[in-house]
Amino acid sequence: MEKEPSYKDKKVISIGVVSELTGLTERKIRYYEEKNLIFPERSNRGYRKYSFRDVERLMDIADQREEGVTTKEIKHELSKKEKNEAKQKMIRGQLNARFGVQKK
Repeated sequence: MEKEPSYKDKKVISIGVVSELTGLTERKIRYYEEKNLIFPERSNRGYRKYSFRDVERLMDIADQREEGVTTKEIKHELSKKEKNEAKQKMIRGQLNARFGVQKK
């Protein structure tokens, strides 16, 4: 049974609202997309749609950029974090399968 995505993961926020929430310009948000730091979905009309997690990630990216961290370094750290999360998820799945533990 497929789990319904969290409201934080639903891509429903326009780039204008994201810009207001983060204080970043729309151009800067598009730049981070070009650098593969965020991955908005596109509506049928081609408009970008973001999630609350995207907003949180953009705020984190902005904070790191203010501290002098390069986009390349940010991308590398995000990649490591995502690989680690995927590995943890796989291990949890194996343990659940082995010992019959189910998350409620």
